[in-house]
Amino acid sequence: MESSPDERLDYGKMGYGCVHYRRRCMIRAPWCNEIFSCRHCHNEAAALLRNPSDRHELVRQDVKQVGQVCTNCGVRMGEYFCNICKFYDDDTEKGQFHCNDCGICRTELIYGLF
Repeated sequence: MESSPDERLDYGKMGYGCVHYRRRCMIRAPWCNEIFSCRHCHNEAAALLRNPSDRHELVRQDVKQVGQVCTNCGVRMGEYFCNICKFYDDDTEKGQFHCNDCGICRTELIYGLF
C-alpha cells in the first residue's frame, strides 16, 4: 500500500539523528566531503584527526543543497528547518527560532521564554 504525502512528511519523526539533534537527514561537510549526522558530530571527529593540519570545523552556513523536504522521497528532514542556518531538528519542544539580531537559530528554553 502506498503512503500519502502527509504520511511521507512525518516518516521517521524523532526516530533518527545523533546525541545532539533528532533529525531525518545527514549533512555533507563541504571542506572534507564527508557525511555526518550534524556539524557537532563532524567537528568532534575532525578534532581527533592525527594530522593537526587536517583538523577543521564545519560552518553550517557553508552546507549546500538543503531543503526541508527530500525532493526524491518526500520525507521531511526535520520538523523545524532554517534555510539560513542550514539547521534541522525534529524536537520542536525546544521552541527553535531564527534570531535575526544574532544571525543564528536559538531556542526559547535558553531565553527562558517558556
